[in-house]
Amino acid sequence: MSSSGEERGVVVADSEPPRGNRSRFAFACAILASMTSIILGYDIGVMSGAAIFIKDDLKLSDVQLEILMGILNIYSLIGSGAAGRTSDWIGRRYTIVLAGAFFFCGALLMGFATNYPFIMVGRFVAGIGVGYAMMIAPVYTAEVAPASSRGFLSSFPEIFINIGILLGYVSNYFFAKLPEHLGWRFMLGIGAVPSVFLAIGVLAMPESPRWLVIQGRLGDAFKVLDKTSNTKEEAISRLNDIKRAAGIPDDMTDDVIVVPNKKSAGKGVWKDLLVRPTPSVRHILIACLGIHFAQQASGIDAVVLYSPTIFSRAGLKSKNDQLLATVAVGVVKTLFIVVGTCVVDRFGRRALLLTSMGGMFISLTLLGTSLTVIDRNPGQTLKWAIGLAVTTVMTFVATFSIGAGPVTWVYCSEIFPVRLRAQGASLGVMLNRLMSGIIGMTFLSLSKGLTIGGAFLLFAGVAAAAWVFFFTFLPETRGVPLEEMESLFGSYTANKKNNVMTKGKQVVDEQ
Repeated sequence: MSSSGEERGVVVADSEPPRGNRSRFAFACAILASMTSIILGYDIGVMSGAAIFIKDDLKLSDVQLEILMGILNIYSLIGSGAAGRTSDWIGRRYTIVLAGAFFFCGALLMGFATNYPFIMVGRFVAGIGVGYAMMIAPVYTAEVAPASSRGFLSSFPEIFINIGILLGYVSNYFFAKLPEHLGWRFMLGIGAVPSVFLAIGVLAMPESPRWLVIQGRLGDAFKVLDKTSNTKEEAISRLNDIKRAAGIPDDMTDDVIVVPNKKSAGKGVWKDLLVRPTPSVRHILIACLGIHFAQQASGIDAVVLYSPTIFSRAGLKSKNDQLLATVAVGVVKTLFIVVGTCVVDRFGRRALLLTSMGGMFISLTLLGTSLTVIDRNPGQTLKWAIGLAVTTVMTFVATFSIGAGPVTWVYCSEIFPVRLRAQGASLGVMLNRLMSGIIGMTFLSLSKGLTIGGAFLLFAGVAAAAWVFFFTFLPETRGVPLEEMESLFGSYTANKKNNVMTKGKQVVDEQ
């Protein structure tokens, strides 16, 4: 920073020719941060198939099984609740390391479990890691990425979650060939291996520039921004934007400063977020919580966790066929997540969310209908209904993955003001995990009470309500710098949304 001049108290630099595409460094940072998401996805996906063998080996009831399946997300509330304060205290990077340590210990405990209480302890430890990982990976990536590629890079955690889920399904298929008492232990225990690589990889990652600014380390923040910007001018512009958002005067340009606004270090955040929010912050909070609620309450984890059970009820009788169909779900989910990630900066967050939720509603309606027909015709092989059920499971995960899956994390990691971002994002993750846990822990009971077809028709109703919520409450944020996000919220009128969409488009076009 010593090479830059000053103009009216704002850091500036002489014009400099572009130095090549520096977003490759941001790309590498996003991949490393998203390694936690692979481990998280593996923990979620592997339990889908492992549960079949755990139930038989440990002689579990349906209630014990669904508690085992869903409790991970309830436990994750501890990690989600602590993640905001932890990441503000020790930094985003070391919070990722902490998440990896919890994953490592949890996987080993589950792999060596000899009874139900033992495996529940392992789920508890892993669950805390899940809470940390789901908050910190998208926040870190959003804070490192430039606005022009933020949507693409911020989708990485969701892509890697789905890669992890797919790896979990594949692990189920191959380890299922081992003796029953060994197979599920290998499925769960091998999840400790990626945590070691994560801890090593984090050493190559820089700290979030926005966290560094809040700590008063402007020189270190500039170094990171310089590596992720195409020109020095762009890096300085981003640094000045972060300083203003953090309440740091423009004339404070030393490498290390004392941040004058102590609230930026974390004090008063919860009051500003929950007790006395501004209209814009209230709108942002409603949008974040609403989108997280809709993502999970529309039933995605019922499919992810209980795919073999759903395929069994749809007419696939052998465990091998059920696990193969589950692997197909993982492949479809991962492929469409990649598609959604590639188009999120082209078509925008709002358009993808509305398209995704509309497709989910149609798929869930047809899935619920086909399963109801199969249920009401016991002993008959209705090939059209079986085919429709299997197909609509695939279209459901495909439409989820193109929008509601990745965009939820992108949207909620970018809309909060910098001072409220960690805590605001952690609230969204907590609600997300709470709903995921409720769905996971009640799906078997729900499918008995309403029938399995009725459960999916209920999810279809939630998807329809979510579409209306998205249309009404969510403005477009594509291409808008993080420091300007707050100005887009506070009004729910169509006029406001149109202005927002136009502004976002102009920012993208300029870049």
